[in-house]
Amino acid sequence: MWEYDRILRILTVLAFFWGLLPMYGATLDLATAERFAKLALDCVQREYPVKIAHSLNSAADAKVPRELNPAFYGCFDWHSSVHGHWMLARLARTFPGSALSIRAKAALGKNLTKSNLDTEAAYVQAPGRAGFERPYGLAWLLQLTSELRSWNDPDARQWAESIRPLETAVVLSLKTWIAKLTHPVRSGEHSNTAFSLGLMLDYAAAAGDQSFGELLKKRARDFYLADRGCPLNYEPSGEDFLSPCLAEADVMRRVLARDEFSRWFAAFLPQVPSNASTAWLRPGVVSDPADGKLAHLDGLNLSRAWMLERIAATLPAGNPRTVALRASSAEHASDGLKAVTGEHYEGGHWLGSFAVHLLTR
Repeated sequence: MWEYDRILRILTVLAFFWGLLPMYGATLDLATAERFAKLALDCVQREYPVKIAHSLNSAADAKVPRELNPAFYGCFDWHSSVHGHWMLARLARTFPGSALSIRAKAALGKNLTKSNLDTEAAYVQAPGRAGFERPYGLAWLLQLTSELRSWNDPDARQWAESIRPLETAVVLSLKTWIAKLTHPVRSGEHSNTAFSLGLMLDYAAAAGDQSFGELLKKRARDFYLADRGCPLNYEPSGEDFLSPCLAEADVMRRVLARDEFSRWFAAFLPQVPSNASTAWLRPGVVSDPADGKLAHLDGLNLSRAWMLERIAATLPAGNPRTVALRASSAEHASDGLKAVTGEHYEGGHWLGSFAVHLLTR
């Protein structure tokens, strides 16, 4: 009887994942990529509506967004524009020679000029702007530079060279900040330290910046190594697009050796069951997708999905909790991907980037 029940449970799990394969598979087909790319193409050169976090040092700084940030003025806010450009680069590189790639490269070429990017670098380094888009937007900027540098394409090589002064300024800003930060920020929005640390660590590894990488690993250990019993039942807050608990685990999987991470994770999130249950972590529900803040929960489902999957992949083979992590990841991915429609600009200007990040990693 025990063996029969065990086989039945395994078949149930397999059936669950099989049913989600059309929505959450290992590859991204061209038709879906075209749909996501359109979301960014519709906004990377759309100036209004716009939300800016702009500090004025004098009346001379009272300018329209296109003049302040000529590369990243679109997509409602600077950080969404940055990861919209990252998405276009990722999709163009994934589908070379396609009509999608041609359109994406045209948009990238128009915005990522040397003049535009030099203006962006000067803006970031201006007095009084040390906290501009820190850490979320700056961490995504580094993801964009990594994408351009890893793309074997003459235009991408030119864009990577043109963005280098901005990249250098951003790395310096983040190094200075992370060295001085005394406590991590544990929010579920842009200020979350753990999520951006993860993006920065990925950049440092890709760029071969060992000193930056070692600094980031040290600060992650300082902030999180002693953490136990993360209150997952407090999540999500009503406007979260990141999980504070999962973002922390997602950065620590990059920092700790596999066995050490397994021990740390067991103490950090003991709530994760050893079966295929998904009741321990339910997807967020958006009551009004036209409300930009409430729509954050669609992004939470997408970011949870990729974090859960990567945490599961990091745990040692045979760890009994990977089944629950992957089952929850698939459920969150299904809900999150269904919401990426572009029907409302409030979510359409950024959710495509999260969907592509989920499906192409």
